[in-house]
Amino acid sequence: MELWIPITIAAAFLQNLRSALQKHLQGSLGTRGASFVRFGYGFPVAILYVLALHYLADYPFPAPNWTFAAWAVIGGLAQIFATIMLVHLFSLRNFAVGTAYSKTEPVQAAIFGFILLGEKLTPGAVMAIIVGVLGVMMISMARMPLSWRNTLVALTGRTALIGIASGAVFGISAVAYRSASLSLGGPGPVMEAAVTLACVTTFQTAFMLVWMVWKDKREIVQVLLSWRSSSLVGLAGVVGSAGWFTAMTLQQVAYVRALGQIELVFTFMASYFLFHERVNRMEVIGCLLIVCGILGLLFS
Repeated sequence: MELWIPITIAAAFLQNLRSALQKHLQGSLGTRGASFVRFGYGFPVAILYVLALHYLADYPFPAPNWTFAAWAVIGGLAQIFATIMLVHLFSLRNFAVGTAYSKTEPVQAAIFGFILLGEKLTPGAVMAIIVGVLGVMMISMARMPLSWRNTLVALTGRTALIGIASGAVFGISAVAYRSASLSLGGPGPVMEAAVTLACVTTFQTAFMLVWMVWKDKREIVQVLLSWRSSSLVGLAGVVGSAGWFTAMTLQQVAYVRALGQIELVFTFMASYFLFHERVNRMEVIGCLLIVCGILGLLFS
């Protein structure tokens, strides 16, 4: 088994855990505050990770450059706004369906990867990604009768558009992070990904702090008061991001994000067992299609 596969599955699980914790925090912190905690409480861990790789594992520090800085800023800003849209989405639909809408990301990541990096996919991988996205669409329509009108509403309504936009911006951030890591040119994917993660999360923390000071200083106080639960979000987020960054340094973004759709399997488990949200037959079928798409991708 290639190394990027178990790393991606672990990252997807941690991302789902982080999203579940953020959903709990949204009520007390608001959308902006709940989005900030993944960066603000995560960046110290990211920095410690880089230092541990350098001093304990003897990885040399790579030399940053302007190309790295540009891609890191693009990816960091894109991830901030994608996260805000996703957290807002949880207030419009249940946890499972809200996450499902954003999972059109693999197709969009494949498009951005082709345009920006010239990355191509095999025909088998394209079919597997399409099957997975069909599963996502089934989940998004599971709560309404099947008809052409309802299909149009499901794909063009406010919730769908926010979710699809979230997936698109996440796709841009993923391609930007891969570009940033690769631009370092050494000393290996683990250290390249770690340095990218540390730089990006530090930038994101500074950006969001300035934003919250400008918009509402009380949000910062609430984030500090909720440090116990917020620190768990930050820890799960940064460890999951370390996995994503490493996997995307090892493999094309579209493949990594397509396999990352396994997060929806974890999402349905969290939706049912943690939030006690009902799951119907179409949602289960959609989830199975996603699994089939993942298996097809792995065997392509």
